[in-house]
Amino acid sequence: MAAVHRGHVLHIAGDADLATADRQLVSVPDGALVVDAAGAVAWLGRYDELPVDYLFWPVVGDGSALLLPGFVDTHLHYPQTFTTDAYGGGQLLEWLEHCVFPAEARLADDEYAVRVARSFTRRRAQVGTTAAMVFGSAFPGAQDALFEAARDAGLRLVSGRGIQTVGPDSAAPLLTGEDEAIALVADEIDRWHCADTGEVASALLQVAVVPRFSLSVTPRTLAALGELYAGVRDRGVYLHTHLNENNRPGDGEIAAVRARYGVDSYLDTYDGLFLPGSKRGGESLLGRRTIMAHAVHCTDTELARLAASGTSIAHCPTSQQFLGSGTMPWRRTVAHDVTVALGTDVGAGDEWLIPRVANDAYKVHLSEPGDASVALTPPQLLYLCTLAGAQALDQDRRFGNFDAGKEADFVTVEPDRDEHLALALAGAGDEPDPQRALYQLLFTVLMGLREAAITAVHVRGRRVTPPERDAPPSRR
Repeated sequence: MAAVHRGHVLHIAGDADLATADRQLVSVPDGALVVDAAGAVAWLGRYDELPVDYLFWPVVGDGSALLLPGFVDTHLHYPQTFTTDAYGGGQLLEWLEHCVFPAEARLADDEYAVRVARSFTRRRAQVGTTAAMVFGSAFPGAQDALFEAARDAGLRLVSGRGIQTVGPDSAAPLLTGEDEAIALVADEIDRWHCADTGEVASALLQVAVVPRFSLSVTPRTLAALGELYAGVRDRGVYLHTHLNENNRPGDGEIAAVRARYGVDSYLDTYDGLFLPGSKRGGESLLGRRTIMAHAVHCTDTELARLAASGTSIAHCPTSQQFLGSGTMPWRRTVAHDVTVALGTDVGAGDEWLIPRVANDAYKVHLSEPGDASVALTPPQLLYLCTLAGAQALDQDRRFGNFDAGKEADFVTVEPDRDEHLALALAGAGDEPDPQRALYQLLFTVLMGLREAAITAVHVRGRRVTPPERDAPPSRR
């Protein structure tokens, strides 16, 4: 793995956040990213200033490529690999019942699940998603296939079986009894959490506790999950679920949750306050390794509680448009100092490439009304695609940028592999002001990037080896 990777290096350095991303953008046009034998960043700087210690190391590239930190996807659904753009005839609840639950039930077939796991893992590699928080399958065999595919490819994976103990008839194949649900989660943690190295500090494979959402479980399930999670927090286990996605008046997700539980807010159900009147019924599921997907319609009280508990948000603007969920109010959300990262939300999201989600984020938040409108800067967009995701996963000490000593996760982009990106970059080269020219280049790359221009993906210095392509699955 020891090598000098040559190219235009771009990253958000240090312990940055959204507010500091602009001033912590690092750009080295003809740069050298030196990766040592352990897969860590040994040095970063201009290629013509390469220290003597590395002068005789193998050199990869000729300087024409772009080197970006690996993309981090904080919310996508493995069982929905083949259901992107599925027509549900309505918003979230209709889409789940008509499209998602039947599709996810097919993963009970272990042979089919292996095919899905291989395709899912291959797509991640193709689009440069080096780390991901993945909503898993209800079926243990399918989860085994996912972890095995990620392990063999060399990708980072946090995942857990989707927990459902109640639901409509269409979800019946996905449901388990409450005691069985807890037993299956505990077994997955024991078998797969840090299974590759045996310790949180170095593992690529980690497990999350993943209730689908509050409508898919009961107060008894939540109490049992809280007890289970309290016992595994110190092992670095994650918690992942959905929050405040759909606010259709009367019969939407948020209204249904509040009516079923009799609580003051949706977030209360995850905070141990799931008894009527938001009275405590168990342990909180919030914390530093908890990621809530969507959070489109949070109250100020909910946002303050997310921030205070260290809980992060997986922002999924692409899927929110597909399901008519609305636009997460950007200024109000980030004003509460809650960590916000990006998620594709495959399959309601039909984009696998995280910069495509950044593209949608830029558009929807620029289009918010009046003073709520904001134009995210190119460094902020790069931060959201990379370091913010590592921070949400509580792994930013390991990856997310090219700080010396961090594990070398990176994506090689060759613009000439995509005619449209190459032409767009050529047309953006006339700006005389150096900072504006850099911002224009970075913006064009992030807005215009497609997977054709991604030519190599590395995790911990090792080139990712995605599964080979299988024949298309049967429609039967």
